[in-house]
Amino acid sequence: MNKFVLVFLSIMILSLTSANAAIYKGQRIFIKKCLPCHKDGQNFIAEYKMRQWKKLMKKKGKPLAELHLKNKKAKKSWKYFKSKKYARKSKHLKQFLIEYAKDSGNVPACN
Repeated sequence: MNKFVLVFLSIMILSLTSANAAIYKGQRIFIKKCLPCHKDGQNFIAEYKMRQWKKLMKKKGKPLAELHLKNKKAKKSWKYFKSKKYARKSKHLKQFLIEYAKDSGNVPACN
């Protein structure tokens, strides 16, 4: 019985951790989708504090998408922010942006 409970808990923990967002995936998204417009990536991420990034990335990144969709200078990114792919992968981007926010003390290596 003890072994069964231990195995069950191990499987549950593994399944829950694999569903979480990954910072490295968020970094890939940032490099691929954000750096073309936001050339100075490290300084751009560090412009906002963790709380501000959380606010921009709530509801699957809807506030950040709206910010870009309202800005005519961001016209190149409109297609991406309207896509289902953005909504689906926004959790990874959120983790990355929060991890390297101004008040986090971490510095990303975007290369």
